[in-house]
Amino acid sequence: MALTAIALNCSLKRSDAGDDSSTDAMIGLLVSELKKRGIDFDGTIRIADHEVKAGVTSDEGEGDEWPEIRRRILGADILLLGTPIWLGQMSSLAKRVLERMDAFLSETDDRGRMPSFGKVALFAIVGNEDGAHGVTAHLAQALVDTGWTLPPSNACYWVGEAMQTTDFRDLAAVPDKVAQTAAMAAANAAHLAALLAAKPYPGVPA
Repeated sequence: MALTAIALNCSLKRSDAGDDSSTDAMIGLLVSELKKRGIDFDGTIRIADHEVKAGVTSDEGEGDEWPEIRRRILGADILLLGTPIWLGQMSSLAKRVLERMDAFLSETDDRGRMPSFGKVALFAIVGNEDGAHGVTAHLAQALVDTGWTLPPSNACYWVGEAMQTTDFRDLAAVPDKVAQTAAMAAANAAHLAALLAAKPYPGVPA
């Protein structure tokens, strides 16, 4: 059975804004590299299009769409988490996703494994200001804390020149270094996901 990937786009733009965001473009770059390595893609979920309620449980009640998003991301082997940089930080929607994953800490099985154990995560980060390293660090800490596994070169990012208006999606071509990073991130993620699928973490009996 082929391994699968799914993406969460935490752009502040809704999809009905009429055009793809730069976060979409970075996610697309990583998806194309994963597909080259035999990974099936289960689509992108645009968080801004859904009612993801504030909270730290897996179901915050009537109208909360996180339970279905949770089901889909845990059904995949690789999670692509995409966020723009705003004010030097990840988007508020990315932060909300992390807060909802906090529930995994109390949803362990009889060997102490969170539902995200054995799942691999990659980051797709874009912005027109510095902050990519800081966002990567905060995402990494939160996702490792909530059970995800990160490969080497787990983040692919692009930041434009300060005080300018060019977005990643506006570039005539993907910069060579970004393309190389995407290829390495995808190769490492595909390899790690295959290893974990074949030999899951054993956990520790309660």
